[in-house]
Amino acid sequence: MAENEQINVEETVAETSAPKAKKGNFSKKRDDKRERAPRKEASEFDKTVVSVRRVQKVVKGGRTLRFSALVVVGDRKGRVGIGLGKSKEVSAAIEKATTAAKKNVVNIPIVNDTIPHEVIGKFSATSIILLPAPEGTGVIAGGSARAVIELAGIKNIVTKRHGSSNRMNCVKATMQGLTSLKTKEEIARRRGKAVEEI
Repeated sequence: MAENEQINVEETVAETSAPKAKKGNFSKKRDDKRERAPRKEASEFDKTVVSVRRVQKVVKGGRTLRFSALVVVGDRKGRVGIGLGKSKEVSAAIEKATTAAKKNVVNIPIVNDTIPHEVIGKFSATSIILLPAPEGTGVIAGGSARAVIELAGIKNIVTKRHGSSNRMNCVKATMQGLTSLKTKEEIARRRGKAVEEI
């Protein structure tokens, strides 16, 4: 009889010490929410903020302060794009510029980690000369042009800017030069000849 009483006492102690389960499946719902939370996927493009400018506009009520951001995106494999964004906050301007840059991505021909031929890019009062270079030269370019060239995936190049040093003009002139590049295969296809005949 004493043994039965001891067993019953142990069972009641175990029941009281065990945590009581809450009504409903709250824990499961929380887990489901955590699983369903959207995860930010890693972007295929690298991003570089070339410039952030503070712009003041004088209106009847006073001065309005805004920011404009110039962003370059690229995958370092021949794809690059530029974008401009404007907003009242710096972070929002950069996000807008990044979105615009991703929409304007273009393919750049690259041969042996350099450009296929010499080219001059022009935009407004800025012109930039892009010269192919042998392996080991590296990227010889200014800050704004360097951002475009590196994100495009070009590893050996020599550049020289003439005219305006405005960052927006330099970036657009560099893009204009890179987009006008043509490979031997493209030229041969346009002329209807073999590559050896050119």
